[in-house]
Amino acid sequence: MICRVSVLLVLSACASSTQGASTPADRSAKPGGTRIESLEHVDTAELTDAEKAQWVDLVNDQLSPCGDPISVAKCVATHNKCGACVTAARYLVRLVTEGYDRQTIVDQYQSRFAKERALAVPVDDAPSRGAPMAKVTIVEFSDFQCPHCGAAHPELVQLLRTFDGSVRLVYKYFPLSGHDRAMPAARAAEAARMQGKFWEMHDLLFEHQRSLTDEDITKYAQQLGLDTARFAADSSAEAVQKRIDASKAEGQKLGVEATPSFYVNGRQFKEAPRALAAYVREELEL
Repeated sequence: MICRVSVLLVLSACASSTQGASTPADRSAKPGGTRIESLEHVDTAELTDAEKAQWVDLVNDQLSPCGDPISVAKCVATHNKCGACVTAARYLVRLVTEGYDRQTIVDQYQSRFAKERALAVPVDDAPSRGAPMAKVTIVEFSDFQCPHCGAAHPELVQLLRTFDGSVRLVYKYFPLSGHDRAMPAARAAEAARMQGKFWEMHDLLFEHQRSLTDEDITKYAQQLGLDTARFAADSSAEAVQKRIDASKAEGQKLGVEATPSFYVNGRQFKEAPRALAAYVREELEL
């Protein structure tokens, strides 16, 4: 289920009216040669016959992430020293198991591994938590009033606990125009940040997502022990609005059209938020 204004996104998300970019062409390995149907260190035992056939096609058709112009299957079979091809083959197993069709799997695979799909996702001066030098950086574009962002919140908290020391979460504002309390909540979070309490306010706003009136927000500021006079002034400051607008503009430039939207290590994450833990494990393998 998603919240919409006018577009559909592949994630469960609240959608804005921004139009998405077109999908690049399928970068498949050149056909020909013997099709490899099993790979060392890649478990396909749980796949049905139909799923196994789909995986065999994919793993023989998609290019290895190791840089050589060979298929994932050939890369694994020849014991490429880069090692990423084993993770790529396992990733394809997981996507097939999830029930995605071929076109979706190819798009998700290429978003993750194709060189031309790597993105420069700015993280400077954005609030973050987790390990500063983590191997995995997750950038979230989010809206405090979006119910799907609210549903993802406890999953992200648990993710940071599970991968303590290995994951950093970076928050980016992306308040949607269809949510009338999203912008006041974003301004409140930024104002709290100016007093060193961003994440405390962030958590309260998500935990009380149906109570985002001005009076509610003031109560949260008091609960956090903030200087409420300064908080009120900062919440209405032009500089705060500019920072929120700049964050949203960054998202729009990247093609964000719904919330929550995630970018993991500079790659657009195109699965449902519940798959983030599996995706992070794969990133750590890489």
